[in-house]
Amino acid sequence: MANSGLQMLGFVLAFIGFVGLIASTSMPEWKASSYAGDNIVTALAIYEGLWMSCASQSTGQIQCKWFDSLLQLSAIVQTTRALMILGIFLGFFAILIASLGMKCTTCFADDKQKKSRIATIGGAVFITAGLSALVATSWYGHRIAQDFYNPFTPTNTKFEFGMALFIGWGAAALCILGGAFLCSSSCSKGGQAGSRQYPKTRAMPSGGKDYV
Repeated sequence: MANSGLQMLGFVLAFIGFVGLIASTSMPEWKASSYAGDNIVTALAIYEGLWMSCASQSTGQIQCKWFDSLLQLSAIVQTTRALMILGIFLGFFAILIASLGMKCTTCFADDKQKKSRIATIGGAVFITAGLSALVATSWYGHRIAQDFYNPFTPTNTKFEFGMALFIGWGAAALCILGGAFLCSSSCSKGGQAGSRQYPKTRAMPSGGKDYV
């Protein structure tokens, strides 16, 4: 019962992380204009994401513009796009695989060992998806910090971490944690099933033997 609850908790956490990956990838606030330093015009806030850049005025008006050409993008943006999309695809397949191996589903109900292995594979794919997103967000965040502390970067072109970056970090952590819960619950169930298949044999009593 405890293993079933841990498995369900892992699946829910990983699913929430998967939704967070989609939200983070589509949001335009991966980096936001910084207000540190002097001579900063606070009437205009600039946000940049993986697909578009937006400008928000103090009046509440927001204007966004999609990136025109893929070839004009920097290598960091292209790589981050690829890793985040890879994480989303892996998360989608992980949901399908883990659903087949969940104890609450009827698929492969007659073979518990096979069902446990499928859930473990789903958890491993969730962990891979989380690691892919973690590498993308961490690399993008490192580039933002590197440009921010670069003394040759103009003050009005410095950026800070945006909301989408924090959501991406949280989503990656949930995918990794949920996948780990799925793997641990499935492995413990598999070990218990394996121990039941090989019961201990009882030794025959040695006394009372008659030899002719």
